[in-house]
Amino acid sequence: MLTQQQTIKRPATYSGIGLHTGNKTVVTFRPAEENTGIRFRRVDLPDTPEIVADIDHVVDISRGTSIGEGDVTIHTVEHVLAAIAGLEIDNIIVELNSNEPPVGDGSALSFVEVIQNAGIIQQNLPKSYFVIEKALSYSDEQRRVDIVVCPSNDFRITFLVEYQNRALGTQCTAMNSLEEEFATQYAPARTFCFLHEVEELSKQGLIKGGNLDNAIVIIDKDIDEKEFERLERKFGLESGVVLGDDRTINGKKLRFKNEPVRHKALDLIGDLALLGVPLKAHIMAARSGHAANIELVRKIRKEYEKVQIQTKYQPTKDEELVLDANAIQKILPHRYPFLLVDKIIDLTPMDRVVGIKNVTQNEPFFVGHFPGLPIMPGVLILEAMAQTGGILLLNTQQNPEEKLVYFTGLDKVKFRKPVRPGDQLRFELEMLRFRSSIYKMAGKAFVNERLVCEAELSAAVIDKN
Repeated sequence: MLTQQQTIKRPATYSGIGLHTGNKTVVTFRPAEENTGIRFRRVDLPDTPEIVADIDHVVDISRGTSIGEGDVTIHTVEHVLAAIAGLEIDNIIVELNSNEPPVGDGSALSFVEVIQNAGIIQQNLPKSYFVIEKALSYSDEQRRVDIVVCPSNDFRITFLVEYQNRALGTQCTAMNSLEEEFATQYAPARTFCFLHEVEELSKQGLIKGGNLDNAIVIIDKDIDEKEFERLERKFGLESGVVLGDDRTINGKKLRFKNEPVRHKALDLIGDLALLGVPLKAHIMAARSGHAANIELVRKIRKEYEKVQIQTKYQPTKDEELVLDANAIQKILPHRYPFLLVDKIIDLTPMDRVVGIKNVTQNEPFFVGHFPGLPIMPGVLILEAMAQTGGILLLNTQQNPEEKLVYFTGLDKVKFRKPVRPGDQLRFELEMLRFRSSIYKMAGKAFVNERLVCEAELSAAVIDKN
C-alpha cells in the first residue's frame, strides 16, 4: 500500500444533474495541503462554507449518504467519496455550486476519470493508516445485515447480497487491491433499483434527476400492457419499453455479471471514507446498505479514537489495558493521596469507560475509617467513580491539562456492599447524554462481579483559568 499522502496536480471539473434533487451542478476537485482530508465546499452560498467529510457530519442516510453542518447540506456524496478513496487520495477540496453532486451514469466512473486526468501526486507527509488488529462486527437482525472487519495487511472487501428476485438472486464479489481493481472493476458499477422502489421514491419527491441513463431499473413484478404504456410515458421512451433478458427496463446490458453487488461494494468504499483515515482491514459484508455502513463506520471510529488516545498518553502498548497509572496522570489533575483510579481497561470515547482501583491496607483513610474495622468511605467510592468518568470526558479535549471536570450533581446513589482492604473496585460508566459542555453518566462499582455502589453523575468540563 502507499506510504505517502496524495492529492491531485491541478483542478478538475465535471458537471451534470443531481440524482435526487435534479439540480444542475458543477463539481470542481482542487488540490489540498497535507492533513487537510476531504472537504466539500459550497461555492453557491455566502462565505463558501466547508463541510468536513467525516462521520460526525453525516445528517441523512435515507437514500444515499448526505453530510451537513448547520443549515448547509450536501446530498448523495458516496460516489464522489468512493472515487477519492478508491484512488487513494488523502487531501482534496470538492467544490459544488449546488447541494448535490452530479449523478453521472450512476457510478463513480466519471469522477474517477476527471481525477485521473488531473493527475495524482504524492505529498511530503506519510499516510496514517488505521490498522485493524482484532476483529469487530456489526449486525442488524431485522435487515439481515452482517458485517465483520478482520485484520489484513491491505484494504480488502468481500460482499454478498441476496435478493428475492430471479433477475438478481445471490451475488458475491471480492476486491483484493484498490490500486489494481478499483478504477476498472468497481468504479464503473452503476446504481440500481427495483421498479417498486422507483414508484416509492418518486412519491417522496426524490429521484428528480433519475432516468434510464443513470440507473439500472430492474422489474421485480408482473406488468401488463397498460403498465408498459405508463412506463413509456414515465421514462420518455418513444420506441416503447423493452424488457431485457436480465429483466432490466429497456434491456440495459450490465457491465458486469454481478454489477449490482459491485455497486454495493462501491457504496461501502465511499461510506468508509467517512472514517477520515485509510484502513488496513478486510471488510466482509452481507446484505449491507448505507444505514449499516454508517453504523459500521461509527463503530470503527470509536476503536480508532481509542488507539489515538493510547498513542497520545501511553507510548508503551499493553493489550490488557488502555491507560496505565502514568497515562492517567497526564489526563487527570489529581495526585496522591486523592488519585483514586489505578488503570483504565476499556474506553470507548464519549460512550463508555471501565476503570480499576486496587484498595490496599495502606490507604490513608483506613486509619480513621474505622479503627479495627477498615471500610472505604462511600464518598470516596463515588469520588473514584467520578475520576473514572472524568477520564471519559477529558480524553476528548484537545488540551486536557488545561481543563477540569466539575461534578455538579449526584442522583440515584445506592451503596450495596462495604468495600474493604484487598478488594479490587471495577468502575463501569456509560454516557447517558451530553449537551455542549454538560454531561450525565450512569456509574456502577463492582467487587468480584458484585455490585457495591451505583449512581448517576452530572458534570461540566471547564477551563482551569
